[in-house]
Amino acid sequence: MSTLALTLGRPTLADRVFARSLTTDVVLIASGAAVTAVAAQLFVPLWPVPITMQTLAVLLVGSTLGATRGALSMALYAVLGLVGLPVFSDFSSGAGVLFGSTGGYIFGFIIAAGLTGWLAQRNWDKKFLGAALSFLAGTVVIFALGMIGLSLALSANLQQTLEWGLYPFIIGGIIKAGIAAALIPGSWKLAERISAKRS
Repeated sequence: MSTLALTLGRPTLADRVFARSLTTDVVLIASGAAVTAVAAQLFVPLWPVPITMQTLAVLLVGSTLGATRGALSMALYAVLGLVGLPVFSDFSSGAGVLFGSTGGYIFGFIIAAGLTGWLAQRNWDKKFLGAALSFLAGTVVIFALGMIGLSLALSANLQQTLEWGLYPFIIGGIIKAGIAAALIPGSWKLAERISAKRS
């Protein structure tokens, strides 16, 4: 098996479970996009931006895969939706979604996955506090880019942008960051135990 891989940085949780190779990287990137597409269908309808589980998926994918693969996974997700696959919330797709009121959040997914992945490669995700800070940072990126996109798409003023694109999501964003922060450090411990048994 080839040792060529897309990950040049420090190992992440995925690297602890799977051997590094280009094939593995491609599968992991595609899997991250698929997980996000499934999470997009778990949503609460809300105008102009629905509440979805996508952000939780983005945080987990970024942390698990690392900066490069996490960002590529979210970029793949965006491209799949752009070309017509029904991967966005409510099985939607197309340029109207990507460049509409929710598009900024989707672009934010790419940066957020890269950021949480970069922090994971520096071991922020191995302890609850570091993981929580990492995932809160990723959530802030998603909200920030999402609100910019929302404001541009709807020509909304600052107050409207905050009411439509931030306030309804703050509690959910904190809860999702907390869930991710509880899951990833525990997953590291499990992976370490499995690895020790293999040795």
